[in-house]
Amino acid sequence: MKMLLNAAMVGYALLVVGFTTASNAEDWITLIEGEQGLEHFNRIGDANWRAEDGAIVADQGAGGHLVTKDAYEDVEVYAEFWADHTTNSGIFLRAQNPQQIGFANAYEVNIFDQRPGQEYSTGAIVGFAALAEPFPTAGGKWNTLEVRIQGSEAVVELNGQVTVRMQNDEFKAGPISLQYAAGAGGIPGGAIKWRKVMIRPLP
Repeated sequence: MKMLLNAAMVGYALLVVGFTTASNAEDWITLIEGEQGLEHFNRIGDANWRAEDGAIVADQGAGGHLVTKDAYEDVEVYAEFWADHTTNSGIFLRAQNPQQIGFANAYEVNIFDQRPGQEYSTGAIVGFAALAEPFPTAGGKWNTLEVRIQGSEAVVELNGQVTVRMQNDEFKAGPISLQYAAGAGGIPGGAIKWRKVMIRPLP
């Protein structure tokens, strides 16, 4: 599953992630590139994941995850995503049970502008690292989300701005997942679109 970037993608990784050496950029694994990448994940739940309009998209179902086939401990994640204003999504790290993923058994980097309890809305790590006001939002536009988790430390950046920092060592390793879920108050969740997801395991 671990694919190296081609020369064009190396240059792109240098641009978007800010690395200064090609050797670092070559460590990145591309999981989603446009409409390509569903084969890198196991599907859990009934979300209607599909390739559409240059991205991997879900917008119907009670909820579900795209779960990586490998587990990771220390890792960086770079993602480009589009969310609706009612979207409930996120990136889960170090999931302890790949068949039943939630914030109680993984680190959930949230994408949920309308979450009840805004301190854990978009850009937070639910239950572990709360946001400070003003709360960031992602709805109705393309965004970048970058996460670095190493040992007990994690940092989240949304659109180039640090949203939270965490110190916690409850979960040691596990798969990474991309979520689609119902919106606030049980309404249908808005669309989530992933047009690029890259990861880099850390030594």
